[in-house]
Amino acid sequence: MSYNSRPARESNQMVFGIRAVIEAIRSGKEIEALYLQRGLGGGLLTELKELMNEYQLTGQQVPVEKLNRLTPKNHQGVVAFISPITYHKIENIIPQVFEDGKVPLILVLDSITDVRNMGAIARTAECAGVHAIVIPAKGSAQINPDAIKTSAGALYKIPVCRHDNLVQTVKFLQESGLQLVCCTEKTTNDIYAPDYTAPTAIIMGSEEDGVRNEIIRIADHLAKIPMYGEIESLNVSVATGIIVYEAIRQRL
Repeated sequence: MSYNSRPARESNQMVFGIRAVIEAIRSGKEIEALYLQRGLGGGLLTELKELMNEYQLTGQQVPVEKLNRLTPKNHQGVVAFISPITYHKIENIIPQVFEDGKVPLILVLDSITDVRNMGAIARTAECAGVHAIVIPAKGSAQINPDAIKTSAGALYKIPVCRHDNLVQTVKFLQESGLQLVCCTEKTTNDIYAPDYTAPTAIIMGSEEDGVRNEIIRIADHLAKIPMYGEIESLNVSVATGIIVYEAIRQRL
């Protein structure tokens, strides 16, 4: 089952200048990051902001010094990066997985901000046959050349779904018949307890904050990896590999 329809690009492409960014958005480019100079105004900027609202894009207000570091050229207060991958909607993928007669296994990454962890997780997920990765539009690592390289190209192969409201997206998965297995230390149950042969979404959180409480509260299962040493936590990419392959072990 193939979801990628566009040829892969090798790296993030920088676009700067208000009109250039407007045209990039209108042409359907996937915007990975968008930076706007703090305090900037003007007619063209108003047009850009209206377009951002139309396409549900968010921009980060930054000082002009940051933009100058990104490019010494005349950026007019606006710099964007085009993603090297095409993002998908999980609402389109779940029905297709069921139609193909497969049992969905989805990986939800709540605020994983390190690009190398993102790449390593994608590599494991693709090798394990995970059907899609879901990430939030804000507070997640950029899919950039470092992430692509660390993933060994897996980010070109596995569908990545980026959504504005991660809690609502997780609720959609639950309403679609997937159980939510949340990997968290806030439980006494271990990762071997859930039945992963059922349609499943595994949810991983950042090493700093873990999975957000709104998701923990609605999860069907809370599970943690048993720890017997003195160090209290695993790298999130390693932890993801452990729980994903427990799911694969059960399915085999």
